[in-house]
Amino acid sequence: MSSAHGSRLAARGFFVTGTDTGVGKTLAACALLHAFATRGLRTAGMKPIAAGTTGGAAGRRNDDIARLAAASNTAVTRARVNVYCFEPAIAPHIAARAVNARIELAPIKRAYDALARQADIVVVEGVGGFCVPLNDREDTADLAALLGLGMVLVVGLRLGCLNHALLTAAAIAARGLRLAAWIANCIDPDMAHLDDNVTALEQRLAAPCIARIPFQRAPRARRIAALLRTDCLIA
Repeated sequence: MSSAHGSRLAARGFFVTGTDTGVGKTLAACALLHAFATRGLRTAGMKPIAAGTTGGAAGRRNDDIARLAAASNTAVTRARVNVYCFEPAIAPHIAARAVNARIELAPIKRAYDALARQADIVVVEGVGGFCVPLNDREDTADLAALLGLGMVLVVGLRLGCLNHALLTAAAIAARGLRLAAWIANCIDPDMAHLDDNVTALEQRLAAPCIARIPFQRAPRARRIAALLRTDCLIA
């Protein structure tokens, strides 16, 4: 990659948020990393705040962090990929308080800036939905606003997704952020009128739908990457 090309994209990145927890943000973020890599870009995934670990005395592991690291093609340190990680899978501000910690945005911004110097594209995955509290006064929306990246909204296709998606899009706009794209991820194989729901969102969301992911028991990010229209994100 030429230095000019690398310089032009040095500050490019996207923030992946979702209509709720468990809607496929990590899958989408990893798929984006693979898709950008096929375009010859240096990629780095970031999960600044994570809650929920497994493992024993040999070490704790968070699956989302591990998956993002594996999907990246740039060697980066764990400390930059993840700044805060808590053992229980609960709201991060509660998990932090339980261990007498406080989530601060400044260290996350420094870690992101370091990643952006190493990679052409940094894909940042949020925690939970868009407005999840991080401390007593700031939430994930504040973090997204601080980073100032284009937003990619993962819509979990299930009953209630229309309201959740439109409220999230409105919250993104209220923070002065740009909804760059959205991804329709079918998480309920029995959802009634799925096509009608997707059409309703296409008519109402002021951003392109860059992929419609069918329901899969064990989805693979590399395969999902082939479905993504990354041309809508990278000129």
